[in-house]
Amino acid sequence: MTDHLDGAVIPTGFDVPVEPLRRAAHYTGEPGSIADARRFAALFMEQLTTEWCAEIDRQAHDEVLLVVSELVTNADRHSGGPYILELEGTSASVLVAVCDSSAVLPRRFPRDPQRIGRHGLEIVHALAAEIAVERVPVGKRVTAAVRLAPPA
Repeated sequence: MTDHLDGAVIPTGFDVPVEPLRRAAHYTGEPGSIADARRFAALFMEQLTTEWCAEIDRQAHDEVLLVVSELVTNADRHSGGPYILELEGTSASVLVAVCDSSAVLPRRFPRDPQRIGRHGLEIVHALAAEIAVERVPVGKRVTAAVRLAPPA
């Protein structure tokens, strides 16, 4: 019998549950924070490739970085305070979560190619397999799951 502890199983002659790779970073919202978050996410993707032997093609890599950019930009612009970027990954997907101090839930606008700006959540919805928004004691958490491989 194999117990899967919310992770993956690596074939080594016997089944060994492995925890997902997890990293988090705190940002103040000062200039350069969004670029720092993208660099942090790119390093995370490299670690996922090395530590999980994840096969991440260029498109999946870029999609994760774009989701990070959009969620961090929203937190940066709308929270008025610091925010935390949390990343969790396996060889199948990356979970991107951003926690900020604003209790105002993000609003997804209807698709409108004529609108200038406010396309962030529209982009995240197009790229993510799942999205969740929840209030937390000091604000909210927005989470998006990005697949690294096509669903089987």
